[in-house]
Amino acid sequence: MSVSLQVVVPFAAERPKTRLGGVLSAAERRAFADAMLTDVLAAVTAAGHEPTVLTTAPLDRDVPQIVDERPLGAAVDAVLADAEPDHDRPLAVVMADLALATPTAIRRLTTVGGETSETGAAADLVFAPGLGGGTNAVVVREPQFRTAYHGASIADHRRVAAELGARVREVDSRRLATDIDTPDDLAELLLHGDGAAHDWLVDAGFELDTDDGRVGVTRESATHR
Repeated sequence: MSVSLQVVVPFAAERPKTRLGGVLSAAERRAFADAMLTDVLAAVTAAGHEPTVLTTAPLDRDVPQIVDERPLGAAVDAVLADAEPDHDRPLAVVMADLALATPTAIRRLTTVGGETSETGAAADLVFAPGLGGGTNAVVVREPQFRTAYHGASIADHRRVAAELGARVREVDSRRLATDIDTPDDLAELLLHGDGAAHDWLVDAGFELDTDDGRVGVTRESATHR
């Protein structure tokens, strides 16, 4: 029997990607964030799920939306409290800046926890850790789970899971671990991306820079590493 899975994609519609302020203007950051959201929604849809965008302001997109102006953690926790996810009705949270995500990576995230493990039980929580210590995606089957998205959130989420006595699986995926958040991350997108966000960077004049043996990006006369 197939289990329905709700996928929520949080999106900061008004002031996205502030850490890219040194290389992109406010208008460019909004356009770039929108392109990354396009890639994430496409990957989730191609993986067989209908995504819902959890947005701080209404979007001009033909996609289900939940508008919540509160910070990330409070908004996601409100969705979790309303959904009361369990093993029959799991809920996934996938961040909107995972521009390298593929349908295969999303399918792995959403199916691995439902498999019976060596302990004989499916996972209550599945985490996709980010390279910088964040939690880039989570599948929730434990109705009491609430988020802790500040700082090294993957460590906090492991602690929360332990306090709940929840069974945990983690997905080791470079594509889900790489969130595009700083100028250094742009090189990863230029190297490994092939979607709307990659094309946006190319159209905006970004290209790889390997002049000193390290891979970075350059745009016009300014180089960022």
